[in-house]
Amino acid sequence: MEEKKMAILQAIAAALLFGLSAPLAKILLTNIAPIPLAAFLYLGSGIGLGVFQSIQFHSKSEKQEASLSLKELPWLVGSIGFGGILAPIILMISLKYTYASTASLLLNFEGVATSLIALYFFKENLGKRMVSALLVITLASIILSWNGNNQWGFSLGALGILGACICWGIDNNFTRNISMKNPFTIVIIKGFTAGIFSLCLALGLHQFIPTFWPIILAMVLGFFSYGLSIVLFVLAMRTLGSSRTSAYFATAPFIGTLISFFLFHNLPTRLFYLALPMMIIGTVIILKENHCHEHEHCPIEHDHRHSHTDGHHEHTYENEEEFFHGPHSHLHSHRALKHSHTHTPDIHHRHTHGARKEE
Repeated sequence: MEEKKMAILQAIAAALLFGLSAPLAKILLTNIAPIPLAAFLYLGSGIGLGVFQSIQFHSKSEKQEASLSLKELPWLVGSIGFGGILAPIILMISLKYTYASTASLLLNFEGVATSLIALYFFKENLGKRMVSALLVITLASIILSWNGNNQWGFSLGALGILGACICWGIDNNFTRNISMKNPFTIVIIKGFTAGIFSLCLALGLHQFIPTFWPIILAMVLGFFSYGLSIVLFVLAMRTLGSSRTSAYFATAPFIGTLISFFLFHNLPTRLFYLALPMMIIGTVIILKENHCHEHEHCPIEHDHRHSHTDGHHEHTYENEEEFFHGPHSHLHSHRALKHSHTHTPDIHHRHTHGARKEE
């Protein structure tokens, strides 16, 4: 349960850091065009995390995170292709032909898309409680993004935005499948790829590249809101799975609204006060989830960060001096095991479900 609490804190912290991006990026947009800003945000995440990982690597005596292997590269490439390249292109094209109010509402579909893909293609368990929580949270996000100006219209552009959300849903689920590996490496590669792509696009469109200080400020914001935020998101997915992590991450717009209040002194709208209790209710429903049933673990050999106190890593070493008592990473085996306990769809519990008890 301690691991689950830590994962929940990681998901909420990821939402907090990402929630900072909207109000602070609004300030930066006075000096930087949208596409160059996106480029430097992503590049800031890649460069900042690269420096952070380098410092961390030299300060640790043992290997704590597993490295990506060749068999996992297709998941990473697919994640970058769908989430870092294809989704932004579709979104930018679609926004030209879609009302802003329509776009804001439809972008809330990402969480739903993530959950549906996780359920039907990756067999991640949801259950009635999780479905109810996701519906409430999504409805709260829709209410928050409604601007009431009656500029509503459904078009091919709107379908395109739904397509972009589906691409990000695929990205989230692909990332879940490699979340057991070093999250810094994953986000660094995604940051550099998306950043270089956006920068090339900005140069191709002859958009103005700002001076030194706006670039530095954008990269610092990118390090926290796009770099550390996504690292925490990936870490949370290890324990919570993609659906539950996305649900907690959906609190980011509310965090952004509160930060905007303190930065710009803009009072939240009446819709905010209507949506906030719904968001709280949805979050509480997830927090009180108790998924417990007898399940079976098949024999498996893999490499990921773990400790020997979680009930699933009881292996030892021939040389006891090599036995690590803290978190570490190495290739290890799991024997076949059948037992019953409360769990989430973490990297050891992505089994199919028949009869089960869920409170």
